[in-house]
Amino acid sequence: MIEMQSDVQDILREGVERTDAALERLLPPVSQTPASIHKAMRHSVFAGGKRLRPVLAMEAAWMIAAVRGGSGLPDGIEELGAAIEMLHTYSLIHDDLPALDDDDLRRGKPTCHVAFGEAIAILAGDALQTLAYQTLARMRCSADRRVEMIRLIADATGTIEGMIGGQVLDLEGEHTKPTAEMVLAIHRAKTGALIRVSIVTGGIYAGADVEDAARLEKFGRKAGLAFQIVDDILDVTQDSQHLGKTAGKDVASDKATWPAVFGIETARRDANRLIAEAFAVLEPWGDAAGSLKAVARYLVERTH
Repeated sequence: MIEMQSDVQDILREGVERTDAALERLLPPVSQTPASIHKAMRHSVFAGGKRLRPVLAMEAAWMIAAVRGGSGLPDGIEELGAAIEMLHTYSLIHDDLPALDDDDLRRGKPTCHVAFGEAIAILAGDALQTLAYQTLARMRCSADRRVEMIRLIADATGTIEGMIGGQVLDLEGEHTKPTAEMVLAIHRAKTGALIRVSIVTGGIYAGADVEDAARLEKFGRKAGLAFQIVDDILDVTQDSQHLGKTAGKDVASDKATWPAVFGIETARRDANRLIAEAFAVLEPWGDAAGSLKAVARYLVERTH
């Protein structure tokens, strides 16, 4: 059970353990034919990710359960987190492909196409997306909540203000002069949408009503944008060893980023302002929101 903990590292550690245990159960073993695809899927999934999206889903669920008079995490919430992590990992595998960002380092390890070849990497991403929706379809909650969460996640990973659409905008924005409107649209879709939906669906899993979900959506929009702004800052201020991926890639590719438009210092101020605004959204839930706030604060204070 993820309790109200003063140390965010404890929250993150327990979230990783829960998520990884669920992923271990859900992913086919490497002994299962065809072994090559299952090795590739596991290579990328278990490459050492921070599991921030599953943790945000769990903390939103914990908060909603607490304000509804419950205690602890709803049964099966870790499978929602695992499915979201599969979708996130599939997007990373495809982002790193030669046809997109053409990167050879992810989470400190060779990218999937470097380790297994481009064809298997494409299929590994496809397979993770498929397995994610298989997992979501079996979630241990009411049918109406399950359908609503699947709808929201599908929207968040799609082409209209979703992850895939954000990736397209990012590709088309390379080697052009970035504008504030362009960067905002890319960040809200490419990265922010999956962070936002992790928070909202975690709450819905735990019984959030329409008003709760709307509040969580507003919080997630602000926290998700802050996360990506910090990611942009880290790309130009940290080295590859600390990042676990190729540093300076955004600048080298002429990516539309927050620092490219506003400068690093303004970007830092904007990230902190967005988290403060996100915290204000959670005020009606009082102390129950403490650990969700702690994770959100980590989003802007991390160094990798």
